[in-house]
Amino acid sequence: MASNGTTKNPKKANLLDPHSIKHLLDESVTEVVKSKGYPEDVKLSNLKLLIGTVIIGIALLAQFYNKKFPENRNFLIGCIISYPFFTFNVLLYLLSYTKEKNAILFTYPPADSFSSTGLVVSSKLPRFSDMYTLTIASADPKSISANKPVHFTKSVTKWYKFTKDGELVEGLFWKDVDRLIDDYNSGRKSK
Repeated sequence: MASNGTTKNPKKANLLDPHSIKHLLDESVTEVVKSKGYPEDVKLSNLKLLIGTVIIGIALLAQFYNKKFPENRNFLIGCIISYPFFTFNVLLYLLSYTKEKNAILFTYPPADSFSSTGLVVSSKLPRFSDMYTLTIASADPKSISANKPVHFTKSVTKWYKFTKDGELVEGLFWKDVDRLIDDYNSGRKSK
């Protein structure tokens, strides 16, 4: 892949599906941020996978427990209480609500950086709107090396060719995202 974001096989999205458009843009943002030297932080994703594994384990245990129904009544009640309907589902929801929000990527700081904090990259594409908002903020806003969040809001029509294929003009999109990352980093240097 070239450094300006152009590829041999252009990325395409269904122009009638805003989720498809947002997903494609979010994937491209992730590529741009990683190309700038920010390694991805997957701790939150791994925690969610661990909680999901525990949920599946509880379900399997409840399903294949060795005793029949009247004898395993208390065991099943315990499984139901701890099952995702209550405890673990609430835990996953709280993680999403407090930590993830609209984030599409969490990063560590680049290896050659003096910063001690990575980035949180988030995006929004409201329903029935063509306005895509991309925000870059510090992963640790209380850190001394954190900077104020930066964002832009643009119409997705700026980056798509209007063909029936819905082809993304990656070069233009990469430049906008690259400029936003530079704006965030230049703000940090001016502190």
